[in-house]
Amino acid sequence: MAQTFESMKKYEGTDKTIIKTALDQAVDIVRGNLADFTHKFQSSNSINQFYEPTENVEWTTGFWTGEIWIAYEHTGEKCFKESAEIQVDSFLNRILNKIDVNHHDMGFLYSLSCVAAYKLCGNETGKKAALLAADNLISRYHEKGQFIQAWGDIDAEDNYRLIIDCLLNLPLLYWATEVTGDTSYAQIAENHIKTAMECVVRPDHSTYHTYFFDPKTGKPTYGVTHQGNRNNSAWARGQAWGIYGVALSYAYLKDPKYLEIFEKITDYFIEHLPEDLIAYWDFDFDTGSEEPRDSSSVSIAVCGMLEMAKYLEPAKAKKYTDAADKMLRALIDHCAVKDRKESNGLLLHGTYARDSKENTCTNRGVDECNTFGDYFYLEALIRMSKDWKLYW
Repeated sequence: MAQTFESMKKYEGTDKTIIKTALDQAVDIVRGNLADFTHKFQSSNSINQFYEPTENVEWTTGFWTGEIWIAYEHTGEKCFKESAEIQVDSFLNRILNKIDVNHHDMGFLYSLSCVAAYKLCGNETGKKAALLAADNLISRYHEKGQFIQAWGDIDAEDNYRLIIDCLLNLPLLYWATEVTGDTSYAQIAENHIKTAMECVVRPDHSTYHTYFFDPKTGKPTYGVTHQGNRNNSAWARGQAWGIYGVALSYAYLKDPKYLEIFEKITDYFIEHLPEDLIAYWDFDFDTGSEEPRDSSSVSIAVCGMLEMAKYLEPAKAKKYTDAADKMLRALIDHCAVKDRKESNGLLLHGTYARDSKENTCTNRGVDECNTFGDYFYLEALIRMSKDWKLYW
């Protein structure tokens, strides 16, 4: 069943009591996790609904630190600040020693951990680490083609491409310009989103996950999926990265063309939600499918819709905030962990990766919690409870 903004009116939204209860429950789980995940990090996805400890590796550890910072904001409790600052020290060590940083995911790692620490507490270690991460990110920029290479060694032909996820890494560069006065960071970010939007958005307003470029000319050549069901399908989390990523760049750039792009890709996401509003992992699938869901894509999209609503004219802002509210209510009702005995995560029914004939993935974190889903769920809740100031 295809959704419309009109059909979504039949669903219930939240109220202050529902938001407060959900936020308190989530923060209680974060508090209970500090003993296991202060000197260690949560793995990218749960196994049988429980996260295992990991070192500060992969692209996802910043989400857990971001959860701790939100818990600190919500409660003011010293235990959260102390744990988060221990993790900030780990992030400085990671970037200084170049531990698993040969990729573009510096924003995911450093905005939610170190930029947050600087914005909330004036933490100078966080500022130093985040600026080093910004330097690492711009080292992946190709002037020929005007994009940031996602993965692999620079100039490697098999990875000469951008991916839609990188839109969430750009705010680290806008922030770096703000705190240093060096405009080159923000210019690279602006160039990248311009290039990406010219490539990854299809005529029907669905999005490619990745897009390759010709290494000799820098011209865009073709789009393929990495984690979607097909090269020409819409991977739900990728579409959500587009929604929030465009909103974040608009917040910094105020370029009106991104308002139009936001509306088109967000409408596509909403119109392809199933009856219960919890997206399948790819929009090839709809109500009644046996394929797994990806609740994380919904939590990401909700945050993007709430962010962009700040800049829309009132009628459109209400349209998207109402839809986001109903989507958040669906997450609370169908996916939220209510008790740490059930899971040490926050949001059930996520999919890290699902294999298909046209992608290169193996099944990982299918119908599990994942740290990005947890983080964006918590961010959506705090956005609904106060005038939240971006970590991004």
